Amino acid sequence: MKKLIFSALVMTALFSCSKDDDNNINNQDINYSKLPQEFPFSNLAKINGVDVINGGFGSGAAAHPTRKGEFYVITDRGPNTDYLNGKKFLTPNFTPTIMHFKINAEGKIEVIKYIKLKNPSGQPITGLPNPVGMGSTGEVAYDASGNILGTDNYGLDSESIVAAPDGTFWVSDEYGPHIVHYTADGVEIERISPIGVNTGTRKLPAVLAKRRANRGMEGLCITPDGKTLVGTMQSMMLVPTKALATNTTLTRIVTFDIATGKTKQYLYRQDGGASDSVCDITALGNNEFLVIERDGNFGTQGGIKKVYRINLSDATDVTGADLAAVDGMKVNGKALEQCSWDELTTAGIKPVTKKLAVDLVAKLGYEHDKFEGIVYLGNNKLAVFNDDDFGVVDDGAGNPKAKILPKTGRVDKGTMYIVDIQ
Repeated sequence: MKKLIFSALVMTALFSCSKDDDNNINNQDINYSKLPQEFPFSNLAKINGVDVINGGFGSGAAAHPTRKGEFYVITDRGPNTDYLNGKKFLTPNFTPTIMHFKINAEGKIEVIKYIKLKNPSGQPITGLPNPVGMGSTGEVAYDASGNILGTDNYGLDSESIVAAPDGTFWVSDEYGPHIVHYTADGVEIERISPIGVNTGTRKLPAVLAKRRANRGMEGLCITPDGKTLVGTMQSMMLVPTKALATNTTLTRIVTFDIATGKTKQYLYRQDGGASDSVCDITALGNNEFLVIERDGNFGTQGGIKKVYRINLSDATDVTGADLAAVDGMKVNGKALEQCSWDELTTAGIKPVTKKLAVDLVAKLGYEHDKFEGIVYLGNNKLAVFNDDDFGVVDDGAGNPKAKILPKTGRVDKGTMYIVDIQ
């Protein structure tokens, strides 16, 4: 288990609710005086003398929909390093996991439980890639020694989490991309994937399958009315091909009506290029959201870690008439990723509006590299989580080394901050 460091500020639920929790606790009644503090953690493994911590929580985050002071955080597919044409999975049997925790009556961080994600038969899944036709990224999975591993039909590179009012969870990932519905115990109910991916009956637009490897659906939230899931693609997709996709600042937001399965797509204009990331998303209203933009550098080494306030109200739905079109909607015979913003504007296509809500480096001196989870707490307060990568990074040869924060010289651990936003 990794450490999570918490700041002592008022927390409210992500969703609107009609009453306080069953103990009638108001936000003002929660005792934060003993914070910040850390969760205990243990080692998951030791690879080549390097400790792989049982962490990774912070790829995505959500507040409990009705109980104030309770949160969920989720891991990704597990500790890994780059290797040849894929990844070394340092602990191949690792199961993507949700941690449920709260601030207890004494003001201490208390882990309530861990929820391992499972296939429809109730067996724990892994973070291994999906096979061809079922959401494959094209990556090859290796073990820590470089031996080729298999695939997992239900494998998930989980990146974001929604805690629904009925107790279930929705999770998005970087394979497929998939949006998977899980029971409160983590058993798969439904897997929603792009048309052409052989899983599930309800579908996302086919074009979303052209996401780049390891850059799928990085963010997911639910609107306060509980009707619509809203997902963010991490960065420019390879539409129609890698060679022809030239608008490196264009990425997409997709909405999914839970009752009807109807989808819409909107364009998002990144500040940075194809190597930067649009990560988690959290709702302010049914059309207004906060999203993360970041690069891959540590905050104390010139990294970009920003949150933008966006609105979908005046943006153009670019789904097009044919959901099965593998290149999606076209302008002047070209895929949207081939068009400049001027060309899209001339065609009458408007991206979502955006304005800066907070710059974490300027505001907090934020030192982490992977700023990946956010939860809006109300009253212009935002909870911020990082992904610590299980305390390891690639040494350049596919082997792990300790992930050291350059400012403090300590191994990176999952940290939760509270910050004021504009």
